[in-house]
Amino acid sequence: MHRLSGNEIREKFLEFFESKGHLRLPGASLIPKNDPTLLLTGAGMVPFKPYFLGQEKPPRTRITTCQPCIRTPDIDRVGYTDRHGTFFEMLGNFSFGDYFKSEAIAWAWEFVTQVFGLPEDRLWVSVYEKDDEAAGIWHEEVGVPKERIVRLGKDDNFWEIGVGPCGPCSEIHLDRGPEHGCGRPDCSPGCDCDRFMEIWNLVFIQFRRDEEGNYHELESKNIDTGMGLERAAVILQGVNNIFETDLVKPILDKVAELADTSYGADPKKDVSLRVITDHVRGITFMVKDGIVPSNEGRGYVLRRLLRRAVRHGRLLQIQLPFLAEVVETVVAQMGQAYPDLVERKDYILNVISQEEERFRQTLDQGVELLEKTLAELKSKGKEVLPGFYAFRLYDTYGFPFELTKEIAGEAGFNVDEDGFHQAMDQQRQRAREARGDSGYVDLEEQFYTDLAKERNLRSKFVGYDQTTATAAITALVKDGKLVDSLSEGEEGQVVLDVTPFYAESGGQVADTGKITGENGELAVTDVKRVGGSLIAHTGKVKRGQLATGDKVEAEVAAAIRLDTARNHTATHLLHKALRSLLGEHATQAGSLVAPEYLRFDFQHYAALTPEQLAEVEERVNAEILANHPVTTEVTSYQEAVDKGAMALFGEKYGDRVRVVQVGSYSTELCGGTHVCSTGQIGLFKIISESGVAAGTRRIEALTGRHALRWLNERNRLLEGVASQLKVNPEQVQSKVARLVENLKSAEKELKNLKHQLAQEELDNPAELAQDVQGVKLLARRIDDLDVPGMRNLVDELRAKLGSGVVVLGSAAGGKVVLVAGATKDVVENGIHAGKLVGALAKLVGGGGGGRPDMAQAGGKDPAKLDEALASAAQVLAEQLS
Repeated sequence: MHRLSGNEIREKFLEFFESKGHLRLPGASLIPKNDPTLLLTGAGMVPFKPYFLGQEKPPRTRITTCQPCIRTPDIDRVGYTDRHGTFFEMLGNFSFGDYFKSEAIAWAWEFVTQVFGLPEDRLWVSVYEKDDEAAGIWHEEVGVPKERIVRLGKDDNFWEIGVGPCGPCSEIHLDRGPEHGCGRPDCSPGCDCDRFMEIWNLVFIQFRRDEEGNYHELESKNIDTGMGLERAAVILQGVNNIFETDLVKPILDKVAELADTSYGADPKKDVSLRVITDHVRGITFMVKDGIVPSNEGRGYVLRRLLRRAVRHGRLLQIQLPFLAEVVETVVAQMGQAYPDLVERKDYILNVISQEEERFRQTLDQGVELLEKTLAELKSKGKEVLPGFYAFRLYDTYGFPFELTKEIAGEAGFNVDEDGFHQAMDQQRQRAREARGDSGYVDLEEQFYTDLAKERNLRSKFVGYDQTTATAAITALVKDGKLVDSLSEGEEGQVVLDVTPFYAESGGQVADTGKITGENGELAVTDVKRVGGSLIAHTGKVKRGQLATGDKVEAEVAAAIRLDTARNHTATHLLHKALRSLLGEHATQAGSLVAPEYLRFDFQHYAALTPEQLAEVEERVNAEILANHPVTTEVTSYQEAVDKGAMALFGEKYGDRVRVVQVGSYSTELCGGTHVCSTGQIGLFKIISESGVAAGTRRIEALTGRHALRWLNERNRLLEGVASQLKVNPEQVQSKVARLVENLKSAEKELKNLKHQLAQEELDNPAELAQDVQGVKLLARRIDDLDVPGMRNLVDELRAKLGSGVVVLGSAAGGKVVLVAGATKDVVENGIHAGKLVGALAKLVGGGGGGRPDMAQAGGKDPAKLDEALASAAQVLAEQLS
């Protein structure tokens, strides 16, 4: 057995398959590209689904990769076992209609025995129980003894996810020795014990499962294999688990250093060390790939992993914040294999640090709420925290359940765990129902893929150079089914052999227009590329009828197309301007290019200042005025990148790419439509800048006639205001400033007068107060004071009263404010202003409280304010009794 480092294992695997004619590709983004069925990339084959489904043509029929992956089904077991992790690297080799079982099996055996040097007599293989072909290859061609070939059922050795490609698997296992086993004489691969460790899974994709569950043999068979890099390192480095490999141990050691402990010294602390190590590896790669924390989707997965790591840091008594230091170690450890980690390090650190600080504040808020609830339960003689409350803390505030149990336990409480898990299960069920069973395949996409194959159809896009084209209708679809014709009033999809219509892609919306035949006309409202090679035009028949085979004229709405092109080219200029001004980290995180406006999301950790926005706008307009030519060329991906073209991270590019160059200012890979020269954009105007997620900013802007219309409207507004103020537009700002100053002065004077009037009205509070069991109570409605004025007045009245309680109420704007104060002597006798005002607030549909001597509350029902103030005496009497 050869001892190899993790980096050596990765490189030797990729080199081995390159020697077998495979194209080495870099690992793809953790955000699956154009795949609504998946949240995150969880296997090496995910980026290649369109190739397996026949929707796209691969750049090579043999490919090999090392793919970073995230899987979270076992998140709750991470840290508690030696082998579970959410983040891992998957080594894989893939064949798309090229080689099949014989080559895949032979090469796998060659690699594990010759490159890894694993002893053949300790290697076992498992095959699907009905796969005689694979079993025969292992025994007859490779020479594995029959007694070390185990046949397993569908659950273990057959790969399928709903409708779509599927097939039997064959796994290679290493016998670690009886000391790791269960002691049963029939122990073999498939046993639940730790004796047999799976090294490599070979999936033979030879069937397609249909909606009824039937299996159909594929004409073009594929290979998908996966070997966990960390698991291979465990075997070759002779360690017990993934956390002790050279890939992971330096990160774990850093966490242990921060916790002032050592791995293996305390089993309970080891759990937290493993959780933090695994989760920080995962969140570092997730943020690097453009995922940002949020309350849904993949952003929620990131938030959950990060917060779980912080919570375990708290258990280890690591001083917050600490994640940035661990991220630094992850980048140092993995930056050689993934250079973009180094390039985007500052951005990654900022996003993670900001989210950690937000969670620290959430923890503080959650602790305060929990302690308050526990105090209320204790006052009622309760000893169990209801499960629904623990779940609400977890769901609303992201407060970890384990932390709730810990704090409750310290206060002498148990937590209703069954109730918590019941509420959690109900939420998961709701999420499943909302999400639906998407399965492996997008059924609409598969419909068009099958249609293209069965009828040998293709749609040729000619819209880069023209906005009209003569075409033939090759298919008509209505409600997901093929039809022969569409009649007036009917909606459906039209597939053409040639089209000038741009299909929605790369953030650019689809063209609109019309398709006109001799017998009818369809208004096109949407266009999508489907089935890999077809373009479907969605619309409604405005007159007559369209039928399959008709000759038609396809006409794009040219003025709207030009608006879209202006915005798309301006987006490239904006991208370049932002990176030049803010730094190379300010890369695109999403975009929308529509005719009316453009929206551009980019990665940056702070809001842009007005000065920065003005500078960006000025730079873009300078390039527009320069009237740069906008040129395009189609070339190889590598040649384009070598020439300086910017490839957007997470985008999937083919072997041939389209390069859009704006003079010498900007060069990007892009498939969208653009103007011929920047002067056609006319004008660029930023109308908003905002944050859409942690570390992601958004700019919305207008160009051309839409920008001019916006500026004209603003100018009309300015002239209207100037007319009302009876000044020139240039004098509006100074005039408004003087008016605001005068208004502030008047408001201040009015406030003082209101306070003076209230004082005079209540000049002798002792005479106005009522006696409640020997305690003076003054309860009055004062509608003309703001909250600070009310608090000041309560202080003054309390002082004049000498001994007693003051309650003031005010109603304005549909809201109620209550302020109460009590003198020191009555507080010592049991009076509590906070409880008093809290009880009154309930009567006006609100709540609140505060200190025994001063408190404030609010409500939503002004109509009941007088009733609430009248009840003050009764509430006070209850306190005294």
